[in-house]
Amino acid sequence: MTETTRTGGQALIDALKVNGATHAFCVPGESYLAALDALYDARDTIKLVVCRQEGGAANMAEAFGKLTGEPGICFVTRGPGATNASIGVHTAFQDSTPMILFIGQADQSMLDREAFQEVDFRAMFAPLAKWAAEIRDSNRIPEYVARAFHVATSGRPGPVVLSLPEDVLSGACAMSDARRTKKSVPSPSHATMADFTAMLERAERPVLMLGGPGWNHHAIANAKSFAERWNLPVCTSFRHKDRLDNTHANYVGDFGIGADPSLVKRVEDSDLLIVVGSRLGEMTTNGYTRLSVPDPKQALVHVHPSADELNRVYQADLAIVSDVSEFLEAAAALPAPDHHRWRIWREEARAAYEKWIAPVSAPGDVNPSELWTALSKKLPADAIVTNGAGNYAAWLHRFYLYRAFPTLLGPTSGAMGYGLPAAVAAKIVYPERTVVCAAGDGCFLMNGQEIATAVQYDAAIIVLVFDNGMYGTIRMHQEREYPGRVSGTDLKNPDFAALARSYGALGFTVNTMAEFDTAFAEAEASGKPSLLHIRIDPEAISPTTTISKLRERK
Repeated sequence: MTETTRTGGQALIDALKVNGATHAFCVPGESYLAALDALYDARDTIKLVVCRQEGGAANMAEAFGKLTGEPGICFVTRGPGATNASIGVHTAFQDSTPMILFIGQADQSMLDREAFQEVDFRAMFAPLAKWAAEIRDSNRIPEYVARAFHVATSGRPGPVVLSLPEDVLSGACAMSDARRTKKSVPSPSHATMADFTAMLERAERPVLMLGGPGWNHHAIANAKSFAERWNLPVCTSFRHKDRLDNTHANYVGDFGIGADPSLVKRVEDSDLLIVVGSRLGEMTTNGYTRLSVPDPKQALVHVHPSADELNRVYQADLAIVSDVSEFLEAAAALPAPDHHRWRIWREEARAAYEKWIAPVSAPGDVNPSELWTALSKKLPADAIVTNGAGNYAAWLHRFYLYRAFPTLLGPTSGAMGYGLPAAVAAKIVYPERTVVCAAGDGCFLMNGQEIATAVQYDAAIIVLVFDNGMYGTIRMHQEREYPGRVSGTDLKNPDFAALARSYGALGFTVNTMAEFDTAFAEAEASGKPSLLHIRIDPEAISPTTTISKLRERK
C-alpha cells in the first residue's frame, strides 16, 4: 500500500465509520481477515462483538437495527457462515429492519469451480434481502457500501447482503470515501392530509393501528398527541405493542396472534381504519381474514414508506406513501376537532382491553399471566423485553404492558431462537437498561450458546426459560387436529440453570411463583447474566385453553 491507497478491508471499515457504524457482530472467518485487521485499527470507534454462531450474530445485528433505526452490521465467512446467518437476514426482511450482512467470499480466481465453501450469494440471498451483490473491484467498495446503507434504510427498510472476495478485501483501493448516506424520507402532501382530515371528520367509529418500521421517539410522541386530541382508540399490529404506552387511556390492545375477540369485532365494526406503518400481513390479519380481501368493508387509510406495500393485498381508500414520523407529525398538527363523539367508543374499547389483560387461572404452580402482570409493575418503563417464537410468548404479549419505545424485540417472522441474541445486543447497546429475555425450552436451545457471549461482554441480561417439555405451539395445533396423537413435539431438556452456571452466568430453578420472585430479585441485583429455569405445567398451553380442553373439542 502507498500513502494514497489502502486495502479493500480498510476502505470497507472506513466506509462503515463514515456512515456512523458503532457496533459490528461477527463470527470470525479466514475469508475476511483483511476486514478483521481493519477493525483492529477501528476498535475505538466500532465495537466488535464476537458471537458463538452466525445465527446468533445475525440476530444481534437485526436487533440492533430494530433498536436504533440504523443498519445492524454483521460479518460472517462464506458457506456455513452465510447459511447460518440467513435466518437473521430473513427476519430482517420480514420485520423490515435495516441490516447489512458482509460475507467473506472465495478469491475471485477460484470462483465458479465450487471452491472451498463457495456459494453464489447473490442468487442465495436474492429472495431474502432487499439487495444482494458481490463486490468485484476494491475501488468500488465505497460506492457499494454507500448504496447498501441507503437501500437498507430507505422506503421499507430491510437487509442488504454484500459478498466480499478475499482478493477484493486484500487488494489496493485508491478510491476516496463516499459521503455519509442519507435515507430518502417520503412525506404526505397538504392535499393528502386534507383528504385524510375529511375522512376523519366523517367517521363515526374510527380505529388507529400503529406498527411497522421507521419509528423514533418523535413519531411516538406525535402518535400519542394525535390520538389524544382526536380521542382515537389505538391498537397495535403484531409484535409492535411498544408504539403507544399500553397504560394510556387511548390504547385498546394488540391486534396480533390471539387478539382479544372484542377488539377484533371492534375493528370489524369500525367505519374508518387508519393503519400507520403496518403492512397488514398474515399475522396481524389472522391469515387475511380480519379484513376483507381486496376491498375492506370499512374505509381504509394506509400509510407506509414504500409504495410497493400499498394496495398490495388491501385496496386503500386513501394510500399514503410516507415515513411514519413524517405522517404523524402532520397528523399531530391537524386542528383539534370541536366534538367528542368518539369518546364513548374509545372508552368502551379501553374498558374491554383492561378486562382482557386481567390475569387468568392456569394449571400448575407458576401462572405466566400473574408473572407477566407482576413484571409490568416491577420493571422500569424503559426495560427491554425480548422473545423468540412459541406459545410462551402469547402470555408475554397479552399480559405484559409496554410503556416506552423501543422496548419490544420480537420477530414478526416467527423465528425461534431470536430472544437470547437480541437480549445480548440490547444490553451491549444500552448497558444502563434492564433487559429481560423470554424463551421457551425449545426456543432457548436454538441459540443458547450466546449465553457465552453475554458472559464474555458482561451483558447482564435476565433470561426466563419457560420449560414445559415440548414444542408448545406445534403441540397445540397437533392436539387440536390430531388429539392425543403426540408425534415429534416432546422434548427431554437439560437442567437449564446448571447449563447457565457452566457458562459463568447465574442459574436459578423456579417451581413456584414465590421462588420466581426471590430468584428474579437476586438476578436483578447481581449485575451478572442470569437465567431462571421456570417449570411450567404442560397443560398451560395458552392463556385461553389447555391440552385437555383441546382434546375434548375434537
